[in-house]
Amino acid sequence: MTNTLDLAIDLLRRRSLTPDDAGCQEAMIARLLPLGFHVERMRFGNVDNFYARRGTQAPLLVFAGHTDVVPTGPVDQWHTAPFEPTIKDGMLYARGAADMKTSLAAFITSIEAFIAEHPDHAGSIGLLITSDEEGIAVEGTVKVVEALQARGERFDYCIVGEPTSNKVVGDMIKNGRRGSLSGKLIVKGIQGHIAYPHLVKNPIHLAAPAIKDMVATVWDQGNEYFPPTSWQISNINGGTGATNVVPGHVEILFNFRYCPEVNGQGSTEANLKSRVHAILDRHGFEYRLDWEHNQSYITPRGQLVSAISQAIEQSYGVSPELSTTGGTSDGRFIADICNEVIEFGPLNATIHKLNECVAVADIEPLKQTYQRTMALLLVN
Repeated sequence: MTNTLDLAIDLLRRRSLTPDDAGCQEAMIARLLPLGFHVERMRFGNVDNFYARRGTQAPLLVFAGHTDVVPTGPVDQWHTAPFEPTIKDGMLYARGAADMKTSLAAFITSIEAFIAEHPDHAGSIGLLITSDEEGIAVEGTVKVVEALQARGERFDYCIVGEPTSNKVVGDMIKNGRRGSLSGKLIVKGIQGHIAYPHLVKNPIHLAAPAIKDMVATVWDQGNEYFPPTSWQISNINGGTGATNVVPGHVEILFNFRYCPEVNGQGSTEANLKSRVHAILDRHGFEYRLDWEHNQSYITPRGQLVSAISQAIEQSYGVSPELSTTGGTSDGRFIADICNEVIEFGPLNATIHKLNECVAVADIEPLKQTYQRTMALLLVN
């Protein structure tokens, strides 16, 4: 047993289903206050958040993460009770073990160890913690970032404790995320009896050639950090349920996971929207299109990537690769006030699954990785 494992078990016992924090943040705050952190509890709506900072000078290194977890799914299909952390065959089982309470525990114990060794370190250390990452994410990190931005506070470096590792812990750092641009397209037609085609206008037939054109479009070639932009349909819904009625409209849900522009290569939100509208307009049918956007971010190779890569090699004996794969994360919000944002944490193989777990042997090296990163960035 280590301090990190002890704290992880304490956090994992707390039933913090989104957006309920279940006391996780207060448990963390209780460890930070004796270290000289100034803590701001920032509740928005029904979401608990806090921002803590020790020091007033640059550079400011912030650890960011979330205390909320996704639902367990069928409890009877778990090998162990999901909110009763259990160590079995060297694995720690519990909902949130990988995503991401082990990282939260490692944040705290790494900071405690670092300050004990370097009480007069340069710069500042911060934490930004939310209970609204696994949900709709509108009252969490984004609101805290807006509040900090309004008063002119910026971060120099930020480490988000998401589970980024792929095959072994330490093999992957996320240094960015693709943008997500979703569209809800409604193509309008004229409903009528299927036996009288001259009296109807079939919106599915109208949309089909445009869909073909969008499938065939090469949106970009990608760049050094991101794969090419992908356009995919997730749902098509049209019809009354009867076999002899042409529907009056068809609804098509689609999504871009797009490669953001870096050095002139990639796409932008505005460019993708413009190209989609050009394709639809070319086919001359009546439509309505509503958009929803989650921004991208990218951290090129620099001081933070270099420091945490070196720390991972020392702690795990693994040389990490940079990746921008996967879905979205709160890193996209933090990038608005921080030039260097990366994500690093445990294996992601069991996240959101039944029997979520982490290897106990991987926990202390995670704490050491965060501690060594602080030493490389905050010790002159």
